[in-house]
Amino acid sequence: MTKVNFFDRRVLENFLKITSAISATLSLLVLFVNIPTNNKTTYGWIFIGLLVLIYLAIWIWSNNLNKIDINVEGSDVTIKVGDIFSESGLKAIAFNEYFDTIVDNKIISESSLNGIFIKKHLGDPISELDRHIDNYSFDESEKLESNTERAVGKKLRYQIGTICVYKNFLLAAFTKFDANNKAVLTMPEYLEFLINFWDKVNNVYAQQSVAAPVFGSGITRIKGHKTISDEDLLKIMLWTFRISEMRFKYPAKLTIVIHKDKIDKINLLDIKSARNGI
Repeated sequence: MTKVNFFDRRVLENFLKITSAISATLSLLVLFVNIPTNNKTTYGWIFIGLLVLIYLAIWIWSNNLNKIDINVEGSDVTIKVGDIFSESGLKAIAFNEYFDTIVDNKIISESSLNGIFIKKHLGDPISELDRHIDNYSFDESEKLESNTERAVGKKLRYQIGTICVYKNFLLAAFTKFDANNKAVLTMPEYLEFLINFWDKVNNVYAQQSVAAPVFGSGITRIKGHKTISDEDLLKIMLWTFRISEMRFKYPAKLTIVIHKDKIDKINLLDIKSARNGI
């Protein structure tokens, strides 16, 4: 998939930077080395061919870029393809507003990050995780009403953006559930989640690095925005991070991890070229 136009301005700028350095080097070289007159045409075509190859290499690199480092209001941010469970520091895992732990492909899909965490990376009985959540010192304002009519799953709802720290994981109440246990969010709720999330991270990260997925990139449905792209979601995450009070002090940093199947939909060159990633 081509994400960067062949004649993209940024490709041209990078090409000109490299060719300027090459030209300066060659200009110095010819001061000391004589090129035979009968070979100048051949060398000229070789040089042109080299420039074409350099341009193609820059264009291909731009389309296959899978990691960038940017600075957002003084915080180091890495955006890359990878496995969030392999990252150091705290790792954010999106739960629903009930902090449900039932992986049955109805409440929690086993293929979701939430399901993979519970099934493969929890390392404890699910009952231990449930007990930890039940006894966690949430602010009272984070606990909403109890949904006594809910037949399957937990009853107590939490404010979206609420965080429960479990070992080196940040369990975040992300999605709201409808009556059919389907994850649904409006765009205002998505923004509310992110703003609350960054605020809560600021309170608990304890100068550790934090890794997060592109929230909403999975099965979550955002009402009225069915065609919103993963790149748009990433840009919204960076924007809310920038306007929040959350700042990572060196050497702690934020890493946003993109699933390998999603990178074809995200132009990292666009994000790297923009101020603060947006």
